[in-house]
Amino acid sequence: MWHRERLLAVLLAGLAATASAGEPRARDLGIPFDFGTPGRWNAITDVPGVEVGHVTLIEGDSIRTGVTAILPRGRGDAALDQCFGGYFSLNGNGEMTGVPWLLESGLLEGPVMLTNTNAVGVVRDAVIAYARERWGRVMLWSLPVVAETWDGPLNDIYARRVSDAHAVQAIDAGRGGEVAEGNVGGGTGMVCYEFKGGIGTASRRLLPAAGGYVLGVLVQANFGLREQLRIAGVPVGRELPVDRPRSRDQGSIIVVVATDAPLLPHQLARLARRSALGLARTGSVSGDGSGDLMIAFSTANPRVGDTESTVDLQMLPNARMEPLFGATVGATEEAIVNALVAARSMSGHEGARFDALPHQRVREILRRHGVAVDGPPGAAGRSPASR
Repeated sequence: MWHRERLLAVLLAGLAATASAGEPRARDLGIPFDFGTPGRWNAITDVPGVEVGHVTLIEGDSIRTGVTAILPRGRGDAALDQCFGGYFSLNGNGEMTGVPWLLESGLLEGPVMLTNTNAVGVVRDAVIAYARERWGRVMLWSLPVVAETWDGPLNDIYARRVSDAHAVQAIDAGRGGEVAEGNVGGGTGMVCYEFKGGIGTASRRLLPAAGGYVLGVLVQANFGLREQLRIAGVPVGRELPVDRPRSRDQGSIIVVVATDAPLLPHQLARLARRSALGLARTGSVSGDGSGDLMIAFSTANPRVGDTESTVDLQMLPNARMEPLFGATVGATEEAIVNALVAARSMSGHEGARFDALPHQRVREILRRHGVAVDGPPGAAGRSPASR
């Protein structure tokens, strides 16, 4: 049915991963972050079982878009197992499908998909068809979660090049381990603080005394005005002026929070809200034109969607959630900066161009403001927690 398009999507996904997996990250530049220690990959995939897949579409001078899939329980049969989930809208000028049932049931079924604004319907329908084709289940994922940000300046968004095959391939491309960032997947054509933006991720591993749980965040960053940008608490954006500044924030961000801590839906909504504090630490004020939507899920408590028997649950007491709050704030902030650091300058539709964050100038500005930036660029390695 989709064989030819899926083959093309496989090739594009492989090229995207090869091109982006080796990009530097914020810690490679010596940028310091708070709220704990990253996991092995400093990525949402540090949460056991979570996988991420990208399909990147770059064609001619005008197509700069794609799809990203976050799979809470991977691509295998475990994908049928629902998770508890929670949701928060900081500013609702955006779209995330499936939210009414998530709020009603507390259950997340299937992947969380990220793409551009005009591709939401295509991706949603593709997920439904994929589930039926692969597992023969008519109802599974009938209300899938698909979220968007608008990649219009760089991408000819009305050309509608994202197809059902691309959505399927993003799911099939899901893998654990290192996650490509920047100009990949749903983040291919995105802009952040008037620099090139895109996909970013980070994680935190709690201390054994706090349970040793892992929390990871992935963002699709497409928001903010240059003058707002703060890195490590320093107003970096004010010292990196743009030739033609935007008059208002018309971008958006999607934040996906994952953890293996045993949390119930109302607790996951609390985590989703805390991700807004990480967003604020980078300088955002969540403008009127910005769709800032956050979703959180827990991979603990298997079989929570069982309809035939009573389900035994574990729950972390509310009073023990504060380390997870800090982890959410820190990982969200770092994921956004990682998106900026990994992204590369891009030209696109009708001559639009957005430059990459200038790494060396950022380091110089941080030093001038008294922030310790250790070592030369690249000294920290891509996976500092594993080296």
